[in-house]
Amino acid sequence: MFSYNKSLVYNAKSLRKNMTPEEKHLWYDFLKKLPVTVHRQHNIGDYIVDFYIASKKIVIEVDGSQHTENLGMLKDAHRDRELSKLGIKVLRYYNNEIKCNFSGVAQDILNNLELTFFDLK
Repeated sequence: MFSYNKSLVYNAKSLRKNMTPEEKHLWYDFLKKLPVTVHRQHNIGDYIVDFYIASKKIVIEVDGSQHTENLGMLKDAHRDRELSKLGIKVLRYYNNEIKCNFSGVAQDILNNLELTFFDLK
């Protein structure tokens, strides 16, 4: 368990209740079926990550178009470096990937978790 900024707890709860369509799709149609615990909108340090699998130290981020702009990319790179210092691997997928290549995203996540589709609940 990592320390976290307690002032972000309310924001994390709000984000869990108001997931984007792509986050909902990934959560309900795939991540909930994994044989590992997946936390939604989880606080780590000064960050709220979209999905966190503590047993594998993997964060899954679902990124909208703001993450393709220079400032968004710089913030993401900094955040990824900070999480990496904690031994956490960050997997990033754009909304469009989830919409157009859902099975590819799911397969990539499984590969990173060292699981197969046969492992799903």
